[in-house]
Amino acid sequence: MALGAGGKLRATFWDVLKIVTAFTLAHSITLSLAALGIVSLPSRLVESAIALSVVLAALNNIWPVVYEKRWVIAFCFGLVHGFGFASVLADLGLPQESLLIALVAFNLGVELGQLAIVGVFLPAAYTLRATGLYRRLVFVQGSAAIALIAMLWLTQRALNVQLIGG
Repeated sequence: MALGAGGKLRATFWDVLKIVTAFTLAHSITLSLAALGIVSLPSRLVESAIALSVVLAALNNIWPVVYEKRWVIAFCFGLVHGFGFASVLADLGLPQESLLIALVAFNLGVELGQLAIVGVFLPAAYTLRATGLYRRLVFVQGSAAIALIAMLWLTQRALNVQLIGG
């Protein structure tokens, strides 16, 4: 997500808040639907779609295609990620009687965690955004590394092959 050279920190903060909240709201919807057994998707499809969303987000940092209303894209990606979160919760084997509480607690925890990370990282990133070191090394090279790893992950999941990891 590009912070842009112009603009005020406050406007950037609200933009990031909308993106984070849209992502959390969306994954809350699909997490709930999947955890309650209303919707079920194959894990290979879900994991491939999650990896693809990470590739696309990282590449958008390098070659921006989406400038406006990035929260809409975050919402769409969040829908996909919710199914992944549901499989994590299912692996925990939560009792059905505490499932609703677990869903609410998990979603609140994710939102608060994301906002805490944004609260720490955003002021530093905003301050450094115009420096060459940040733009080339952290932003572009970091995004390229994330895109590459996610592409390997996508290939592994979509083609059911082992390229990295064990």
